Amino acid sequence: MSPKISRAALFDVLNSTLVPGTSASLTTLKAVKGLDVGEGRVTVLLQLLDAYRDREEAIRQLLSERLRAQPGVEAVEVEIAWEKGAQVEFKNLIPGIKRCVVVGSGKGGVGKSTVTVNLAIALAQRGLKVGLLDSDLYGPSIPMMLGLKDSPLASPEGRILPSEAFGVKVMSMGLLIEEDRPVIWRGAMLNKALQQFLSDVAWGDLDVLFIDLPPGTGDVQLTLVQNAQVDGAIVVSTPQDVAFLDARKAIGMFGVVKIPVMGVIENMSSFICPGCGQETPIFGHGGVRAAALRMELPFLGEVPIDLAIREGGDSGAPLVTAHPDSPQTRIFRDMAESLQARLGL
Repeated sequence: MSPKISRAALFDVLNSTLVPGTSASLTTLKAVKGLDVGEGRVTVLLQLLDAYRDREEAIRQLLSERLRAQPGVEAVEVEIAWEKGAQVEFKNLIPGIKRCVVVGSGKGGVGKSTVTVNLAIALAQRGLKVGLLDSDLYGPSIPMMLGLKDSPLASPEGRILPSEAFGVKVMSMGLLIEEDRPVIWRGAMLNKALQQFLSDVAWGDLDVLFIDLPPGTGDVQLTLVQNAQVDGAIVVSTPQDVAFLDARKAIGMFGVVKIPVMGVIENMSSFICPGCGQETPIFGHGGVRAAALRMELPFLGEVPIDLAIREGGDSGAPLVTAHPDSPQTRIFRDMAESLQARLGL
């Protein structure tokens, strides 16, 4: 007599089965719509976005093999219904730019903008023409980090001329509004503003444009990637597992819109005492590197906590310019060199 099939064991399988090419499980995606258990037979009904249709056979094979390995299961049937996602029209509002790289994190507070600023300047120091778009319309911080205060000028054709700092062309909502004035806009207004930042700014000929994404994985982020010819993404996370859970959401979003992740960065990876030089992993250490390895994503580097990085962000003198010989600056320069090679520039 065959052993009785455990529904709990089957749900454990569904909970731990990842959609190939992503870090999301079937249950995380709310894809499991039905589970029928009979005499030695298991039938699973899934509903997935049609963005995953190219992985249909891989999903069937993986799930069938794992379910058949459970005691009492002799046959498995996987039925998949496909749900049409929102139709996204991709266009390029930034011609003349060789490479476009978006920088995301999935959540705020991980130092993403600080990393973006120093990485952009490090690439400019390597002789590349670099631009930086601060797309966080609610909390634009990049002008402060770069010491920019004056409003941008307009060209004779009526286009916005980006500001410039440390060899990087910059555009940010923070340059267009008063410092203490809140931005209270609904989604449609935000999307229109972001499109104007791409199409109405006279970026000129750039080797690379960085787009510093706001936290999250929603409509604003989608508007940006569908209106720019994005070549790749960088994901920034702090070491602790709870932070990387949000970074995985950003990685998943890039996977859905088919933007390759060109690098993962662990920020605040440890604290180096300025007095004694002892290294302390306040938030843990190495977790992002290990996760990138498991997900087969390129790892760009680890940036430790450094008082000079915070001071540079507050004073408008970024680390790579204010402390050109520091070990942390060397990390940013190494990451810039690696990224330049990946971009083919």
